[in-house]
Amino acid sequence: MVQSIDELVKIGEALGNPIRVKILKMLCEKEWYIYELARELGISRQLLYLHLKKLEKAGLVESELRLDPGDPRAKKYYRARKFRIVIDNETLKNLEEG
Repeated sequence: MVQSIDELVKIGEALGNPIRVKILKMLCEKEWYIYELARELGISRQLLYLHLKKLEKAGLVESELRLDPGDPRAKKYYRARKFRIVIDNETLKNLEEG
Protein backbone atom coordinates (compact mmCIF):
# COMPACT_ATOMS: atom_id res chain seq x y z
CA MET A 1 0.00 0.00 0.00
CA VAL A 2 1.28 3.46 -0.88
CA GLN A 3 2.34 5.33 2.28
CA SER A 4 3.77 8.66 1.14
CA ILE A 5 3.43 11.29 -1.55
CA ASP A 6 7.00 10.60 -2.71
CA GLU A 7 6.27 6.89 -3.06
CA LEU A 8 3.12 7.59 -5.09
CA VAL A 9 5.02 9.98 -7.36
CA LYS A 10 7.79 7.37 -7.99
CA ILE A 11 5.17 4.79 -8.92
CA GLY A 12 3.38 7.28 -11.17
CA GLU A 13 6.60 8.23 -12.92
CA ALA A 14 7.54 4.56 -13.38
CA LEU A 15 4.15 3.72 -14.89
CA GLY A 16 4.00 6.93 -16.95
CA ASN A 17 5.92 5.38 -19.84
CA PRO A 18 4.39 2.75 -22.17
CA ILE A 19 7.70 0.85 -22.52
CA ARG A 20 8.00 0.53 -18.72
CA VAL A 21 4.41 -0.72 -18.49
CA LYS A 22 5.19 -3.31 -21.18
CA ILE A 23 8.38 -4.34 -19.31
CA LEU A 24 6.42 -4.69 -16.07
CA LYS A 25 3.75 -6.75 -17.83
CA MET A 26 6.42 -9.10 -19.20
CA LEU A 27 8.08 -9.38 -15.80
CA CYS A 28 4.72 -10.27 -14.21
CA GLU A 29 4.50 -13.23 -16.60
CA LYS A 30 8.01 -14.59 -15.91
CA GLU A 31 11.50 -13.53 -14.92
CA TRP A 32 13.85 -12.40 -17.65
CA TYR A 33 17.59 -12.22 -18.20
CA ILE A 34 18.52 -8.66 -19.23
CA TYR A 35 19.89 -9.64 -22.66
CA GLU A 36 16.81 -11.71 -23.57
CA LEU A 37 14.45 -8.98 -22.42
CA ALA A 38 16.28 -6.29 -24.43
CA ARG A 39 16.21 -8.48 -27.52
CA GLU A 40 12.50 -9.26 -27.09
CA LEU A 41 11.68 -5.55 -26.71
CA GLY A 42 13.98 -4.49 -29.55
CA ILE A 43 15.83 -1.91 -27.42
CA SER A 44 19.42 -1.59 -26.26
CA ARG A 45 20.48 -3.04 -22.92
CA GLN A 46 21.56 0.44 -21.82
CA LEU A 47 18.09 1.86 -22.43
CA LEU A 48 16.51 -1.18 -20.79
CA TYR A 49 18.69 -0.69 -17.70
CA LEU A 50 17.41 2.90 -17.38
CA HIS A 51 13.80 1.73 -17.54
CA LEU A 52 14.43 -1.12 -15.07
CA LYS A 53 16.17 1.23 -12.64
CA LYS A 54 13.07 3.47 -12.60
CA LEU A 55 10.84 0.44 -11.97
CA GLU A 56 13.15 -0.78 -9.20
CA LYS A 57 13.16 2.64 -7.50
CA ALA A 58 9.37 2.51 -7.48
CA GLY A 59 9.48 -0.90 -5.78
CA LEU A 60 7.78 -2.69 -8.66
CA VAL A 61 10.72 -4.79 -9.89
CA GLU A 62 13.59 -6.68 -8.27
CA SER A 63 16.73 -8.29 -9.63
CA GLU A 64 19.05 -11.12 -8.72
CA LEU A 65 22.56 -12.01 -9.88
CA ARG A 66 22.87 -15.70 -10.65
CA LEU A 67 25.53 -18.14 -11.78
CA ASP A 68 24.13 -20.71 -14.19
CA PRO A 69 25.77 -24.15 -14.36
CA GLY A 70 28.36 -24.28 -17.12
CA ASP A 71 28.49 -20.47 -17.53
CA PRO A 72 31.26 -18.62 -15.67
CA ARG A 73 29.51 -15.24 -15.99
CA ALA A 74 26.98 -13.98 -13.49
CA LYS A 75 23.67 -13.07 -15.13
CA LYS A 76 21.20 -10.55 -13.79
CA TYR A 77 17.58 -11.70 -13.82
CA TYR A 78 14.61 -9.39 -13.28
CA ARG A 79 11.11 -10.15 -12.03
CA ALA A 80 8.10 -8.18 -10.88
CA ARG A 81 7.61 -7.83 -7.14
CA LYS A 82 4.20 -8.53 -5.65
CA PHE A 83 2.34 -5.24 -5.48
CA ARG A 84 -1.13 -3.81 -5.29
CA ILE A 85 -1.77 -0.16 -6.01
CA VAL A 86 -5.02 1.42 -4.88
CA ILE A 87 -5.50 5.15 -5.32
CA ASP A 88 -8.74 6.51 -4.02
CA ASN A 89 -9.85 9.45 -1.92
CA GLU A 90 -9.01 7.70 1.36
CA THR A 91 -5.55 6.71 0.14
CA LEU A 92 -4.77 10.29 -0.88
CA LYS A 93 -6.05 11.74 2.40
CA ASN A 94 -3.81 9.37 4.39
CA LEU A 95 -0.56 9.95 2.45
CA GLU A 96 2.36 11.14 4.55
CA GLU A 97 4.22 14.27 3.50
CA GLY A 98 7.72 13.86 2.08
